[in-house]
Amino acid sequence: MANFYFESKAYTDAARMLEGVLAEEPANLSVRLLLARSYFHSAQLRKAETELRRVLDADPAEDYARLMLGRTLERQGRAEEARPHLRLASAMTGESY
Repeated sequence: MANFYFESKAYTDAARMLEGVLAEEPANLSVRLLLARSYFHSAQLRKAETELRRVLDADPAEDYARLMLGRTLERQGRAEEARPHLRLASAMTGESY
């Protein structure tokens, strides 16, 4: 159901549902990443940052979380902090960010 809300661009509703799922499954990184994306798209950037850092603490090689953290920091006007994350995501994926 949370995926439905996310795909429908009802990001706040998706986040609410995912928060409940995460309370039951705190180690589920896929849920945590989707929650971070929901926060990002609903402009809850501090919450997105927190969740992305948790994903990266558990899995430093998660390239999409690295990219999202860089983008989240950029949107907060923290370009200097974003740069290393974006460079690392670029190196991990071969894409230019």
